[in-house]
Amino acid sequence: MSASIYLASQSPRRRELLEQINIGYELLSASIDETPLDNEAAADYVKRLAVEKARAGQAFATENKPVLGADTIVVIDEKLLGKPRDQEHAISMLMALSNRQHQVMTAVALVLDDEVVCDVVTTSVTFRAISEQEALNYWHSGEPKDKAGGYGIQGLGGQFVEKIDGCYFAVVGLPLMKTQQLIAELLSTQK
Repeated sequence: MSASIYLASQSPRRRELLEQINIGYELLSASIDETPLDNEAAADYVKRLAVEKARAGQAFATENKPVLGADTIVVIDEKLLGKPRDQEHAISMLMALSNRQHQVMTAVALVLDDEVVCDVVTTSVTFRAISEQEALNYWHSGEPKDKAGGYGIQGLGGQFVEKIDGCYFAVVGLPLMKTQQLIAELLSTQK
């Protein structure tokens, strides 16, 4: 598999998903400020971060290939749940998600030269009831520490998921069909 795009993400899950659909990539650094703007809607926020990550990665690109940036957020009651700061924050997020439905939004952005394509995929996820002890045990597994909303659906966190409505891969961190569509769309504008 030869590198056909750059990936401006440190997420091992995004790398695995690109490999799953046979898209070659080369990693680039993409450090950005992820602070939400005042009154920024969740979908606008996640799109902005994906585009900023792709543009930050583009600054390090040595070849003229698409740069993919992505970001995933969890939203409940119009409140953004990012990565947990500490144990207390993680438990509080998991208890807020317990026995409720929330949305996971993943934005995918690709840039090439001055062209930008970006879209957001939203999936509804319903959790079963979770006890505080289960949330604490989950925290001690180490899995939630770097995950938006404090859980990973593809790991131990999957035990809390009662149902999903939408794209499973978007919840993991990269909607595969949308990613392929955006790559094709961007490359078609280059001809």
